[in-house]
This record gives sequence, structure tokens and C-alpha cells, in this order.
Amino acid sequence: MKQDERAPFVRALRRARMSAYPPGEFVGQESFMCAGEIRGLASQAGIAPGVSVLDLCCGIAGPGRFITRELGCTYLGVDLSSSAIDIARESAGDLPCRFEVSRIPPIPPGPFDVVLLFETLLAFPEKEPLLQEISGALTAGGRFAFTMEAGLPLTESEREGMPDADTVWLTPLHEMLARLERVGLVVRWQEDCSRSHRAVADSLTEGFAAYATDIAAQIGRRALEELLAAHRLWSEWLRNGRVRKIALVAEKTETPHASHHGTGVDRLRPHRMQLAIFRRRTRLGSAPSHSCLPSSFCR
Repeated sequence: MKQDERAPFVRALRRARMSAYPPGEFVGQESFMCAGEIRGLASQAGIAPGVSVLDLCCGIAGPGRFITRELGCTYLGVDLSSSAIDIARESAGDLPCRFEVSRIPPIPPGPFDVVLLFETLLAFPEKEPLLQEISGALTAGGRFAFTMEAGLPLTESEREGMPDADTVWLTPLHEMLARLERVGLVVRWQEDCSRSHRAVADSLTEGFAAYATDIAAQIGRRALEELLAAHRLWSEWLRNGRVRKIALVAEKTETPHASHHGTGVDRLRPHRMQLAIFRRRTRLGSAPSHSCLPSSFCR
């Protein structure tokens, strides 16, 4: 079910979403990420006061507004949905957030210190052109923080069972790492989120079912049934390992395929101290932490 007109969905699903997350973990997100995961990934990316952040496919920008409020960055959110951006602008209040309505790609040229892409990479069938633009929009030493659904492409029977299957394009992790490297992005941190995202998927399914009558009255019975079907499939795939979810931070090297040697703090441009702290925290140059993956639904 396409959510091009976002306001009815936001209103209809709000109570179910608020009930699905642990206390303090719902911040207006439209995904399986909890607030703690959002803040943790932002911190791994070195987001702090004075850091410029581009949030792609921001939707109503629950995570973006939360990050801006918590970490004090300079924030630009971009999404194709004008209705989602209207909600984001109204909800931002006095926060120093800017928003633009735009198809992605192309993306704003930057330069930016951090680019975010939460829970929507699977919607792009051709990922490398997008990654190339993201790399081009980052400063040297800039970070791309994102989540991905890792797995083999859907079979025909799987596509038939998944609502809006034309927005579900899975990618094996090793292929994503190779694509990142080709555009000059090197993974410095990664973490498996499969178990926690499956738990949220289950909780959201229960919440949608509990409020089914009210939700159906606002968005229609078919949209509700598709919502439930999609969440049940994600939960099943996350449970049996068909899909895994990974959160990653990749850093831009000087040029594609370039060695990271010699990129010392003295060569970092906009925020030297913050980048140095980021590198110490993530043990720059060491192997990424162990990988695992899953998938999620809608941002």
C-alpha cells in the first residue's frame, strides 16, 4: 500500500505504533528502529553540534528531528512525498531543521559531513548510482550511516506475497560492501539488528491488529490487510534468516579504492576534533565488527 498521502496513515497508526515500542523508544519513526538504535547509529557516525547532516528519504523525519534535538547537528531532510515533508516541517517546531521535496536521486550536492539513509535502501533497485551520488556529496572523511536489508533477491513467489514488492530489492552484504568500496566508501562499523527489528515487527503487527477497526476506518480494510501481511512476512524472514538487517557506517576516503593511510586529523577539513573522536571510537583501520543482517518496512 503506497502511502503517498501520509497524514491519514500517520494519524491512523499512531496509537498502535506508540504501543509497540518500549517506553521512550518511539520518536515518530515509521520503521523497526528504536530510538536507542537511531541515536547509537548517529553517534557512531560522529553527529554532534556543528556537523552537517543530510537525511535521505526522511519521510516525516521522526528520526531526523530526534537526532537534531539530541545531538545538535545542522540538518536537511529530503523526501519525495510533499505530504510527509509538510508533517515534518510542522512537527519540527523551533528545531534547526530544513526540509526539501525532491526525488532521490539526484541528491543535494553538499558537501555534508554525514549522509543518513534509514530503512529505505531496499526501495532502490539500482543502488550503485545512488551510492556514487552519496559519496560525491560527502566531505573527505565524511560518513554514510544507513541500514540495509541483506539477502538474495526475492523469488517470483515471494514477490507475489509481498505487498508493494516493487519497493523491495534485497542485496547480499558482500555485494553492498563491494559497491561501497567502488565509490570510495569504506565500512568502519556495522552491527546486526535482526533480532531487535523482528521483535518490533511482531509488536507492530499486534498493535495494528489490536486497533484494526479504528485503523481500517481511516485508511481502508485493504490497506490494513496489506500492512499486516507485510509485517508478518518481514517477521518471518527475520526469524528464519531469509533476510538480515545491518546498520553500517562507511567513511569516505580521498578517492575511490584509495588506501586510508595518511588521512590524519591534520588533513580533516570541517570538524577536525569531532572526526578524530569518531575515529578513536570506531578503531579506524581495524576490521568491522561481526556482521549479521535483517530487513524492515517503511520509514
